[in-house]
Order: sequence, then structure tokens, then C-alpha cells
Amino acid sequence: MSSFQRTKPVMVLSGSLMVLVLASAPPALADNKRLNESVFGNIYTAQKLNGCPVSPERDRRLDEAARRHTLDLLNDRALDGDIGSDGSTVSDRAAAAGFTGKVAETVAINPALAISGIEILDRWWPDPVSRATMQDCANTSIGVWSENALDRSVVVAVYGQPAI
Repeated sequence: MSSFQRTKPVMVLSGSLMVLVLASAPPALADNKRLNESVFGNIYTAQKLNGCPVSPERDRRLDEAARRHTLDLLNDRALDGDIGSDGSTVSDRAAAAGFTGKVAETVAINPALAISGIEILDRWWPDPVSRATMQDCANTSIGVWSENALDRSVVVAVYGQPAI
């Protein structure tokens, strides 16, 4: 028996074990913390380029409002903008999360498994409305959330001007 014939059953067994291991493994959940921080960093930079005297800060309430809309957009392919499947607006979602004040949002949807910070910036920066929202010095509270599916990636940033 040649050495190839002796190792062939081991390779098949190894392949079978690998399939068994992969089939029984729990699905991997993406941790988009780095992407979310990158998006926040781009907003921070946009405001600094605009000469904003106060640095924006992450706000958990706005993160929650962004999360809610991100999941809605991810799971309802008919949606592609600011209005939720329940008719909610960014103001509705921010208020439901406990934020009081003026809010705005930017949304990026990519029909693929992933989206990069550069792709997001390439969508928002050239758009006059999105760019103005990013650079608005009054937007001192920021929430960012992103989620991915095999055929869709969604990023939502919510910008807030806290009520005084």
C-alpha cells in the first residue's frame, strides 16, 4: 500500500470531523464596536474640521435609538431611510430611549455582508444634508449602531442637541 493510500482515509475523516464541528458550532455574532467607534470618530473629525468648539460625546440613549432603527432596517428590506416599519421617526425613537432635544440621523445601507467606515464616509460626506448633519456643532450627543446580515449591512448615526 502506498503512503498516499494510507493517508487518504485520515484526510476524509479529518474533513468529516471538520464538517461536524462546524455544523454544531453556534453562529458567530459580529461585534461591530470597532466600526461604530470609527463612525463616531469620523463625525468627531467632521465637527473639528468645521471648527466646533465642543467635542461630541457618545450617548447611550442615542445608541439605543440608532440600534432600534438599525435592526428595523436590517430586518425589513422594504425600508431604506429614516421612517421605521411602525411609522416611527428619529425623534420618536430618541424620545422612546429617553433623550429629550432635537435629533437628526444619517443612514447607510450596503447590500452586502459588510460595510467599512470609508464606504460610510463616501456616502455621507458628498451628500449636502448628511454632511451638514455631521458637521453641525450643536449636535453634541451622538449615537451609532451597525448590524450585518449575509445580504445587508446597516449603519445608523443619531445626532442630538440635548434640551436645556
